[in-house]
Amino acid sequence: MNDNDISLVEVQEKDIEQIRTWRNSDEVSSYMYSDKKITKEDQLKWFKNVVKDDTSKYWIIEYQGKQLGLASLSGINKTLNSCYWAFYLGDTSVRGAGIGGKVEYNVLRYVFEDMQLHKLRCEVFTFNNKVIKMHEKFGFRREAYYRDHCFKNGAFQDAVGLAMIESEWKTIKEKMYAKIYRTDKNR
Repeated sequence: MNDNDISLVEVQEKDIEQIRTWRNSDEVSSYMYSDKKITKEDQLKWFKNVVKDDTSKYWIIEYQGKQLGLASLSGINKTLNSCYWAFYLGDTSVRGAGIGGKVEYNVLRYVFEDMQLHKLRCEVFTFNNKVIKMHEKFGFRREAYYRDHCFKNGAFQDAVGLAMIESEWKTIKEKMYAKIYRTDKNR
């Protein structure tokens, strides 16, 4: 999956050490539910059991040919016609450069247009206000507040549940594309 300078490339076994390095970094793990350092064995097990599961999809985020992070869908549920999504940038040198918005656009387009799902959801720690605001800027709405959702940083942390439905995507996608790619090109 690719749009302009962003590509989402299906995770292969050759990628798992890079993913493990990103995931074990403080810059990424501080926003994850688990603080556990991932071993090579853990990572291989994850790849064999989770990445190949039909209720999830995992992609390497590439920007101008460089691997930057991971995007994923999980909990793909045909009965509910929805799934969850998450992403992280392991290469911190590109944070603040608009990459997250481009990833979000590509994932939204894939979920609503290719998979034809009705709803896309995510959960974000309340202390990660920057990401909450990014999701809201692109049309996600708060649907849930999870108190003491996860033990992190020595205390229970709250999280926000956000979601977008397909009709909202149809309304916002052209405006979102123009904002992200700084163009008036209709999509």
